[in-house]
Amino acid sequence: MNHKAKSIRPFIGAENFELSRSFYRDLGFREVVLSHNMSLFQTDGLGFYLQAAYVKDWIDNTMVFLEVDDVGRYWNELSALNLPAKYKGVKLTPIRNLDWGRECFLHDPSGILWHFGEFFNK
Repeated sequence: MNHKAKSIRPFIGAENFELSRSFYRDLGFREVVLSHNMSLFQTDGLGFYLQAAYVKDWIDNTMVFLEVDDVGRYWNELSALNLPAKYKGVKLTPIRNLDWGRECFLHDPSGILWHFGEFFNK
């Protein structure tokens, strides 16, 4: 099967939609408001939908991996944002070196776990 796909956009939830919208804008994503309870957040042609929907089990098991070109640079920029001081519940975990590459982690205000990683070999 030849998909000829142009993008993939996961749907993620938010316990506090307005707070999460602010968080993702601070993280550098561009917001496109789609309705009163859903926005599209984009960066460099990639995106995800943020919904005003909260199901604890779903949120607690949601992870998103964003591949970046230089995880060290990304970590420095991410740290400079000081998001844990601005948003309750946000956690930032330093870079880990693994056999496949390097990654750092960020929990959003709802608890969604973001992996920001760089692969050694593709």
